[in-house]
Amino acid sequence: MSDQPEITNREIITYVDDIRPIIEAAADALWDFAEVRYEEVRSAAYLKEILEEGGYTITHDTVAGIPTAFVAEIGEGGPVIGILAEYDALPGLGNAPVPRKEPRADGVTSGHGCGHNLIGSAAVGAALAVGRAVQAGKLSGTVRLYGTPAEEGGQGKVYMARDGVFDDAEIILHWHPADRAGVMNERTAANANLDVAFFGVTAHAGGQPWQGRSALHAVELFCHGVNLMREQMEPTGRVQYVIRAGGEETNIIPDYASVQIAYRDADLERVNRHIEWIKQIAEGAALATQTRAQVTFLGAIHDLMPNGPLAERMQAVVEQVGAPLFDEAEQAFARQVQAEMDLPDAGLEMAVRPLVQERAEGYSTDVGDVSKIAPTMGLNMPTVPAGVSMHTWGATACHGVSIGRKGAVQAAKGLALMAAELLTEAELRAAAKADFDARMGGKAYVSPIPPEIEAPPMMKVEKIED
Repeated sequence: MSDQPEITNREIITYVDDIRPIIEAAADALWDFAEVRYEEVRSAAYLKEILEEGGYTITHDTVAGIPTAFVAEIGEGGPVIGILAEYDALPGLGNAPVPRKEPRADGVTSGHGCGHNLIGSAAVGAALAVGRAVQAGKLSGTVRLYGTPAEEGGQGKVYMARDGVFDDAEIILHWHPADRAGVMNERTAANANLDVAFFGVTAHAGGQPWQGRSALHAVELFCHGVNLMREQMEPTGRVQYVIRAGGEETNIIPDYASVQIAYRDADLERVNRHIEWIKQIAEGAALATQTRAQVTFLGAIHDLMPNGPLAERMQAVVEQVGAPLFDEAEQAFARQVQAEMDLPDAGLEMAVRPLVQERAEGYSTDVGDVSKIAPTMGLNMPTVPAGVSMHTWGATACHGVSIGRKGAVQAAKGLALMAAELLTEAELRAAAKADFDARMGGKAYVSPIPPEIEAPPMMKVEKIED
């Protein structure tokens, strides 16, 4: 039953088709900027300018002390429907827009290997399309675009959630590039990140090594202990680490070494239990090497919570919109990427997959924290060839050509249609809220980042000084 002025789905899709040049230009601009977490200055400014030109008001130009986070809205009153935009790139994944591994000609080494240039452009495109219907008096309520930085390891949405910016939204929508078209009816992993630093004593490695205490040895022992922990991890657990510092010269016993480590699991309770174990391993490694350990919390995120009624309706929307129609040149590009990555030459999918039962995934997203505040649902559109993983050079390349742009336009259509239906259908919103309440079981959202952490650690100096 509708409780709002009526607008046809065809009109919404026409609005997105009209906005297509804006979506495509934004996808290319963000791809060129390739700004990593908390450095998305040009990307955020670009998207805000587009929104303001489309009639949106920037209500928050900075959120939670993050200059690259913002909120824009159009309309007034309820319901409030939110759309999430991401725009941060990944370090070390820069690639030319060609079907082979090749550096960018301009020397930029970061890249959109997860397609956040497409997430941001499609989200803004959808917001503009629905906003046009609001301005025309064909929809009523409030459409809100959340500019969310630092999804890649920076937990930007978690700081925004702690600041309360999502609290009054009734439903929130998102999307993510993939190798398929469908609904994100999934539960992603919760995770936490730590920086583990060890402090020792320098000495001449050849002359008087007994005078030194190697911080690198402590890192080696710590990593070994973490790897031994794997046998006692549940199947849902994941642990990854990178050594950030390990010394400068072989003839100097290093007095500083550090590791960044992430632990993922089905929920934060499991994550926190293993984080405590990891801290104990750090202390043990320090004791064994006569060094000192310093563990710094870098952030954590909740698991993503699905929503049954929203998943079913999103499936209908995605089926109506359809997957992108790729031409033979795009399929040839895709098959060459697959060949370079030793994958079957299946090309690009052009069919919508059936709705799957809720499934657990090993990856993480800070959309999880949003999903604990308001009913949340997302969709996928193919922007990479079948079998190509995100966070690879192949994904970066595809996200900088027409393959990615076509996926963004189709995603914008899906988001816009879903937002319009949510603005007009009180029964759907009520069903989504009932499902949300049942899953939360009366519990309120609790931020995994304690209040004493005032700013994201990634915005500060990385190296921890003794």
